Amino acid sequence: MPKKEIARIMRGFQQFRDKFYTSEDSPYRQFATGWQGPKTLLIGCCDSRVDPAVLASAGPGELFVVRNIANLVPPYEPDGGHHGVSAAIEFAVVNLKVENIIVLGHRQCGGIRALLFPEVAEPNGFVQQWVKMAEPAKERALKAFAPKGAKPDVLWRCCELESIKTSIENLRTFTFVAKLERAGKLQLLGMYFDIEQGEMLELNEETGEFSTLG
Repeated sequence: MPKKEIARIMRGFQQFRDKFYTSEDSPYRQFATGWQGPKTLLIGCCDSRVDPAVLASAGPGELFVVRNIANLVPPYEPDGGHHGVSAAIEFAVVNLKVENIIVLGHRQCGGIRALLFPEVAEPNGFVQQWVKMAEPAKERALKAFAPKGAKPDVLWRCCELESIKTSIENLRTFTFVAKLERAGKLQLLGMYFDIEQGEMLELNEETGEFSTLG
């Protein structure tokens, strides 16, 4: 990272400190003496353009955010391996007792592009292996558009949307998630940020369609 960029980041931290640590009623001073209590777990993408807190205009402590390539949720796999996303889901649901889980996808997702077009990713690399969990989304997108000769860009968007559905399906393989959802204590939501249009879409699970919020 260029030195000037590091300097800019450090200036930004100083501005953050001046804003949140100078007053006695600062939320961060309250956090230091208590326990976090967000109501929503948001699973988003690592994409630098899609910052969940910025998109939601959320303040400190409002969201428990997990970010990974292509905002994917793996299926429940208690195999003793290292499962960072699964651990975060467990912590949010069991320990923090969140009331909502949002899977936030977005337009121009590089991870979904790598799923559709493996040649753009490192052969047998981490990204390629990671996005394989969204193969069901890829299959649905290809079934819907490939026979019709859809342009790659259309197929890409469709797969981004379908991957959100796959992640929600995978969330329900976690017993503690499914149990709380059945009891009406936990809500699962699929959302999609269209970078190009500046729109947020929400999934209607009954119809399988996405519609624009607002």
